[in-house]
Amino acid sequence: MKASELFDLTGRVAMVTGASSGLGTQFARALADNGAAIALVARRADRLAALRDEIVGKGGRAVAIEADVNDRDAMLKAFDAAEAALGTVTILVNNAGIAHGGRAVELSPEDWRRVLTTNLDAVFYWAQEAAKRMLAANKKGSIVNIASVLGLMVAKGGVAYAAAKAGVVQVTKALAVELAFKGIRVNAIAPGWFVTEMNDAYLNSEAGAKIKREVPMGRFGNMGDLDGALLLLASDAGAYMAGATLVVDGGQVIQIKG
Repeated sequence: MKASELFDLTGRVAMVTGASSGLGTQFARALADNGAAIALVARRADRLAALRDEIVGKGGRAVAIEADVNDRDAMLKAFDAAEAALGTVTILVNNAGIAHGGRAVELSPEDWRRVLTTNLDAVFYWAQEAAKRMLAANKKGSIVNIASVLGLMVAKGGVAYAAAKAGVVQVTKALAVELAFKGIRVNAIAPGWFVTEMNDAYLNSEAGAKIKREVPMGRFGNMGDLDGALLLLASDAGAYMAGATLVVDGGQVIQIKG
Protein backbone atom coordinates (compact mmCIF):
# COMPACT_ATOMS: atom_id res chain seq x y z
CA MET A 1 0.00 0.00 0.00
CA LYS A 2 1.26 3.47 -0.85
CA ALA A 3 1.99 5.86 2.03
CA SER A 4 -0.61 8.28 0.70
CA GLU A 5 -3.24 5.56 1.12
CA LEU A 6 -1.93 4.29 4.46
CA PHE A 7 -2.15 7.70 6.10
CA ASP A 8 -5.36 8.78 4.35
CA LEU A 9 -8.07 9.92 6.78
CA THR A 10 -10.84 10.51 4.27
CA GLY A 11 -14.19 9.65 5.82
CA ARG A 12 -12.90 9.91 9.39
CA VAL A 13 -14.20 12.44 11.91
CA ALA A 14 -11.58 13.88 14.26
CA MET A 15 -12.02 15.99 17.37
CA VAL A 16 -9.15 18.10 18.67
CA THR A 17 -9.33 19.70 22.11
CA GLY A 18 -7.33 22.85 22.75
CA ALA A 19 -7.56 23.58 19.04
CA SER A 20 -7.52 27.37 19.29
CA SER A 21 -3.74 27.74 19.52
CA GLY A 22 -0.33 26.10 19.55
CA LEU A 23 -0.03 22.38 18.98
CA GLY A 24 -3.80 21.93 18.85
CA THR A 25 -4.11 24.20 15.84
CA GLN A 26 -1.32 22.33 14.07
CA PHE A 27 -2.90 18.96 14.89
CA ALA A 28 -6.19 20.09 13.40
CA ARG A 29 -4.52 21.32 10.22
CA ALA A 30 -2.53 18.10 9.80
CA LEU A 31 -5.61 15.92 10.19
CA ALA A 32 -7.68 18.09 7.85
CA ASP A 33 -4.92 18.16 5.23
CA ASN A 34 -5.06 14.35 5.18
CA GLY A 35 -8.80 14.12 4.68
CA ALA A 36 -10.43 14.10 8.12
CA ALA A 37 -13.44 16.22 9.00
CA ILE A 38 -12.54 18.20 12.13
CA ALA A 39 -14.44 19.17 15.26
CA LEU A 40 -12.45 22.03 16.77
CA VAL A 41 -12.87 22.38 20.54
CA ALA A 42 -11.58 25.13 22.83
CA ARG A 43 -12.74 28.09 24.90
CA ARG A 44 -11.74 30.86 22.47
CA ALA A 45 -14.59 30.87 19.96
CA ASP A 46 -13.13 33.59 17.74
CA ARG A 47 -9.95 31.64 17.10
CA LEU A 48 -11.86 28.44 16.47
CA ALA A 49 -14.03 30.22 13.93
CA ALA A 50 -10.97 31.52 12.10
CA LEU A 51 -9.41 28.05 11.96
CA ARG A 52 -12.70 26.51 10.83
CA ASP A 53 -12.96 29.04 8.01
CA GLU A 54 -9.35 28.32 7.01
CA ILE A 55 -9.98 24.57 6.79
CA VAL A 56 -13.27 24.99 4.94
CA GLY A 57 -11.64 27.47 2.59
CA LYS A 58 -9.17 24.77 1.55
CA GLY A 59 -11.97 22.35 0.78
CA GLY A 60 -12.17 20.58 4.13
CA ARG A 61 -15.00 20.06 6.59
CA ALA A 62 -14.84 21.56 10.06
CA VAL A 63 -17.04 22.77 12.89
CA ALA A 64 -16.07 25.09 15.75
CA ILE A 65 -17.32 24.10 19.20
CA GLU A 66 -16.75 26.35 22.19
CA ALA A 67 -16.22 24.28 25.35
CA ASP A 68 -14.14 24.13 28.52
CA VAL A 69 -12.67 20.62 28.82
CA ASN A 70 -13.32 20.69 32.57
CA ASP A 71 -17.07 21.17 32.10
CA ARG A 72 -18.75 17.77 31.83
CA ASP A 73 -22.00 19.19 30.42
CA ALA A 74 -20.04 21.15 27.81
CA MET A 75 -18.17 17.96 26.91
CA LEU A 76 -21.38 16.07 26.22
CA LYS A 77 -22.74 18.95 24.17
CA ALA A 78 -19.48 19.12 22.20
CA PHE A 79 -19.74 15.47 21.18
CA ASP A 80 -23.42 15.95 20.33
CA ALA A 81 -22.58 18.97 18.15
CA ALA A 82 -19.76 17.13 16.41
CA GLU A 83 -21.99 14.14 15.68
CA ALA A 84 -24.81 16.33 14.38
CA ALA A 85 -22.52 18.22 12.02
CA LEU A 86 -20.01 15.57 10.95
CA GLY A 87 -20.88 12.12 12.31
CA THR A 88 -19.44 9.93 15.05
CA VAL A 89 -16.01 11.04 16.25
CA THR A 90 -13.57 8.22 15.46
CA ILE A 91 -10.36 10.14 16.14
CA LEU A 92 -9.90 12.07 19.39
CA VAL A 93 -6.81 14.15 20.00
CA ASN A 94 -6.76 14.94 23.72
CA ASN A 95 -4.55 18.01 23.51
CA ALA A 96 -5.94 20.68 25.87
CA GLY A 97 -3.68 21.41 28.81
CA ILE A 98 -2.13 24.06 31.03
CA ALA A 99 1.34 24.56 32.44
CA HIS A 100 2.45 25.59 35.89
CA GLY A 101 5.92 26.16 37.28
CA GLY A 102 7.21 26.80 40.77
CA ARG A 103 8.78 25.17 43.77
CA ALA A 104 6.94 22.16 45.14
CA VAL A 105 6.96 23.50 48.71
CA GLU A 106 5.19 26.64 47.51
CA LEU A 107 2.55 24.93 45.35
CA SER A 108 -0.94 25.72 46.58
CA PRO A 109 -3.68 23.08 46.76
CA GLU A 110 -5.65 25.15 44.24
CA ASP A 111 -2.84 25.18 41.68
CA TRP A 112 -2.16 21.47 42.17
CA ARG A 113 -5.82 20.62 41.62
CA ARG A 114 -6.14 23.00 38.64
CA VAL A 115 -3.23 21.35 36.80
CA LEU A 116 -4.36 17.79 37.56
CA THR A 117 -7.97 18.55 36.66
CA THR A 118 -7.13 19.96 33.22
CA ASN A 119 -4.14 17.81 32.30
CA LEU A 120 -5.27 14.43 33.61
CA ASP A 121 -8.92 14.29 34.68
CA ALA A 122 -10.18 15.90 31.46
CA VAL A 123 -8.02 13.60 29.33
CA PHE A 124 -9.66 10.57 30.90
CA TYR A 125 -13.22 11.90 30.72
CA TRP A 126 -12.98 12.95 27.08
CA ALA A 127 -11.35 9.64 26.11
CA GLN A 128 -14.02 7.80 28.05
CA GLU A 129 -16.82 9.65 26.28
CA ALA A 130 -15.25 9.19 22.86
CA ALA A 131 -14.89 5.46 23.49
CA LYS A 132 -18.49 5.13 24.71
CA ARG A 133 -19.79 6.74 21.55
CA MET A 134 -17.59 4.71 19.21
CA LEU A 135 -18.75 1.52 20.91
CA ALA A 136 -22.40 2.58 20.72
CA ALA A 137 -22.01 3.32 17.00
CA ASN A 138 -20.08 0.07 16.45
CA LYS A 139 -17.15 1.99 15.01
CA LYS A 140 -13.41 1.50 15.33
CA GLY A 141 -11.20 4.47 16.06
CA SER A 142 -8.15 6.04 17.59
CA ILE A 143 -7.61 8.13 20.71
CA VAL A 144 -4.37 10.09 20.87
CA ASN A 145 -3.51 11.58 24.25
CA ILE A 146 -0.89 14.32 24.40
CA ALA A 147 1.49 13.57 27.24
CA SER A 148 4.97 15.07 27.66
CA VAL A 149 8.58 14.07 28.20
CA LEU A 150 7.97 15.38 31.72
CA GLY A 151 5.69 12.41 32.19
CA LEU A 152 8.75 10.19 31.67
CA MET A 153 11.36 12.21 33.54
CA VAL A 154 11.30 15.18 35.90
CA ALA A 155 12.74 18.67 36.16
CA LYS A 156 12.73 21.17 38.98
CA GLY A 157 9.63 23.31 39.32
CA GLY A 158 7.14 21.10 37.54
CA VAL A 159 5.79 18.60 40.04
CA ALA A 160 2.09 19.02 39.23
CA TYR A 161 2.61 19.02 35.47
CA ALA A 162 4.94 16.00 35.61
CA ALA A 163 2.51 14.07 37.81
CA ALA A 164 -0.39 14.81 35.48
CA LYS A 165 1.51 13.84 32.33
CA ALA A 166 2.83 10.64 33.93
CA GLY A 167 -0.80 9.89 34.69
CA VAL A 168 -1.69 10.44 31.04
CA VAL A 169 0.89 7.82 30.03
CA GLN A 170 -0.61 5.30 32.45
CA VAL A 171 -4.21 6.14 31.55
CA THR A 172 -3.27 5.59 27.91
CA LYS A 173 -1.92 2.11 28.66
CA ALA A 174 -4.89 1.16 30.84
CA LEU A 175 -7.44 2.31 28.28
CA ALA A 176 -5.57 0.50 25.52
CA VAL A 177 -5.76 -2.78 27.44
CA GLU A 178 -9.54 -2.46 27.75
CA LEU A 179 -10.40 -1.02 24.34
CA ALA A 180 -7.98 -2.57 21.82
CA PHE A 181 -10.09 -5.73 21.48
CA LYS A 182 -13.04 -3.50 20.55
CA GLY A 183 -11.08 -1.86 17.75
CA ILE A 184 -10.36 1.39 19.58
CA ARG A 185 -6.64 2.10 19.72
CA VAL A 186 -5.39 4.38 22.50
CA ASN A 187 -1.88 5.80 22.25
CA ALA A 188 0.01 8.90 23.34
CA ILE A 189 2.58 11.37 22.10
CA ALA A 190 5.15 12.76 24.51
CA PRO A 191 6.50 15.99 23.00
CA GLY A 192 9.66 17.61 24.20
CA TRP A 193 10.04 21.39 24.16
CA PHE A 194 7.97 23.14 21.51
CA VAL A 195 7.65 26.92 21.46
CA THR A 196 3.97 27.83 21.85
CA GLU A 197 2.00 30.71 23.32
CA MET A 198 1.95 28.86 26.63
CA ASN A 199 5.73 28.80 27.04
CA ASP A 200 7.07 31.38 24.59
CA ALA A 201 8.39 33.80 27.21
CA TYR A 202 10.09 31.03 29.20
CA LEU A 203 11.77 29.31 26.26
CA ASN A 204 13.06 32.60 24.91
CA SER A 205 14.66 33.44 28.25
CA GLU A 206 18.09 32.54 29.60
CA ALA A 207 16.55 29.44 31.17
CA GLY A 208 15.20 28.44 27.77
CA ALA A 209 18.62 28.83 26.19
CA LYS A 210 20.04 26.43 28.78
CA ILE A 211 17.34 23.87 27.99
CA LYS A 212 18.04 24.14 24.28
CA ARG A 213 21.71 23.34 24.87
CA GLU A 214 20.64 20.09 26.55
CA VAL A 215 18.65 18.91 23.53
CA PRO A 216 20.89 16.71 21.34
CA MET A 217 19.38 18.12 18.13
CA GLY A 218 20.23 21.62 19.37
CA ARG A 219 16.81 23.16 18.83
CA PHE A 220 13.26 23.22 20.08
CA GLY A 221 10.56 21.44 18.11
CA ASN A 222 8.84 23.09 15.18
CA MET A 223 5.07 22.85 14.83
CA GLY A 224 5.20 20.33 11.98
CA ASP A 225 7.58 18.02 13.85
CA LEU A 226 4.65 16.22 15.50
CA ASP A 227 2.61 15.67 12.33
CA GLY A 228 4.22 12.33 11.52
CA ALA A 229 3.62 10.86 14.97
CA LEU A 230 0.04 12.13 15.01
CA LEU A 231 -0.82 10.76 11.58
CA LEU A 232 0.81 7.42 12.40
CA LEU A 233 -1.37 6.99 15.49
CA ALA A 234 -4.56 8.39 13.96
CA SER A 235 -4.48 6.46 10.69
CA ASP A 236 -4.32 2.85 9.54
CA ALA A 237 -0.54 3.22 9.44
CA GLY A 238 -0.63 2.56 13.18
CA ALA A 239 -3.23 -0.19 13.01
CA TYR A 240 -1.27 -2.53 15.31
CA MET A 241 -0.27 0.10 17.86
CA ALA A 242 -2.00 0.24 21.24
CA GLY A 243 -0.81 1.67 24.55
CA ALA A 244 2.32 3.18 23.02
CA THR A 245 3.81 6.55 23.92
CA LEU A 246 5.80 8.06 21.07
CA VAL A 247 8.53 10.40 22.29
CA VAL A 248 9.18 13.34 19.95
CA ASP A 249 11.79 15.46 21.71
CA GLY A 250 14.96 15.80 19.65
CA GLY A 251 16.66 13.24 21.89
CA GLN A 252 16.10 15.08 25.15
CA VAL A 253 15.09 12.09 27.27
CA ILE A 254 18.01 10.04 26.01
CA GLN A 255 20.41 12.87 26.81
CA ILE A 256 19.12 13.30 30.35
CA LYS A 257 19.11 9.56 31.08
CA GLY A 258 22.49 8.93 29.45
